[in-house]
Amino acid sequence: MTGVRTERALSYAVLVVFTVIALFPMVAILWQAFQVGPHGIDPSTFARAWRLGHFGTYMRNSLIVTVGVVAVASVFSIMAGYALGTMRFAGNRLLFYVFVFGLMIPTEAVVVPLFYDLRSLGLTDTLPGLMLPQIAQSLAFGTFWMRAYFRGASRSLVEAARMDGASSWTVLWRVLVPVGRPAITTMVVLLFMWTWNEFLLALVLVSSNESLRTAPLGLSVFQGPHVTDFPLLSAAALIVALPVVVVYVFLQRHFISGMLSGALKE
Repeated sequence: MTGVRTERALSYAVLVVFTVIALFPMVAILWQAFQVGPHGIDPSTFARAWRLGHFGTYMRNSLIVTVGVVAVASVFSIMAGYALGTMRFAGNRLLFYVFVFGLMIPTEAVVVPLFYDLRSLGLTDTLPGLMLPQIAQSLAFGTFWMRAYFRGASRSLVEAARMDGASSWTVLWRVLVPVGRPAITTMVVLLFMWTWNEFLLALVLVSSNESLRTAPLGLSVFQGPHVTDFPLLSAAALIVALPVVVVYVFLQRHFISGMLSGALKE
């Protein structure tokens, strides 16, 4: 019994140490942003960073791009994952490997030809031009993720719906999607986080139009003239990171549930 208690105490001690290591940078940024000092807390740094950095425009652009990418990629990922995970047709496995191959291609390897292709179509320095490559990237992961869920879905539930005369479309949207909310929520959170934080594509594809900069790109530009103003930079970094934190906090229960169920199925 003593050995179990000792092992548990050591486990908690290790968790506490790693928690402190993980939280220390965040606490330091908050400390700098709020300018905690002898005169107390000064939240005006956030208002100054918002105004000087034009983050109202940049956050709006990021929100438009992120919501558009996540919405389109999620819908198509669910449909593609359902087809590849539950149906048998010629080229099923080959098509799945095409999606998997998309996960292995780094953005850096395709960003230059992508720029010239989009420029020839007149899509550079436009939000749709910035969204399309990210939809393609997100679709590769989303299809892989949803295929794994649909392959592990309850066969008895699907067969019962079939016996009641439900079509494939009805089985997908009225049976499997509601049951798979944790897996879908996990995918949405991950896609939201990756799309919101995307920097390289924004840097290359909307570099000539300041009004179309996204929040991460705007933060990078903002850093230049304010590199020595640590409170201002910390406030700007927190402004940019806030939407991801909010989304995760509100959806964390479904996110963790989806991650655990995915791990157990795999």
